[in-house]
Amino acid sequence: MAVKRSTARATTKRKASTATNKKAPAIQKKYTKTEILNEIALKASVSKKEVTAVLEELAVIIERHIKKRAVGEFTLPGLLKIKSVVRPARPARKNVPNPFRPGELMDIPRKPASTRVKVLPLKKLKEFAL
Repeated sequence: MAVKRSTARATTKRKASTATNKKAPAIQKKYTKTEILNEIALKASVSKKEVTAVLEELAVIIERHIKKRAVGEFTLPGLLKIKSVVRPARPARKNVPNPFRPGELMDIPRKPASTRVKVLPLKKLKEFAL
């Protein structure tokens, strides 16, 4: 029993120390791509080439999820969800009141269907902003 108590205390101390380490200072200037790669390489103890390869592969995976005839949705767990949203075609309308010139009528041309990309923040990303 005495052994279990000491390990329980040690794990709570470790948890407390990692919680204080997570509070990193806010960054005051926007990072460039090179600065982002350098920061990740430094913190993860991997080479800059490996970080670049990982980010390029992530972009390829996102593309394969979003493109035509694919799932249409990609989730980066806890951070964000990327969706492809199909907007339906809008028909042409004639003799619609002109909002900029009251009393005049105007014609609105048809718009074809289009696919848009929507990025939704998830819970952890929303908490970062608080």
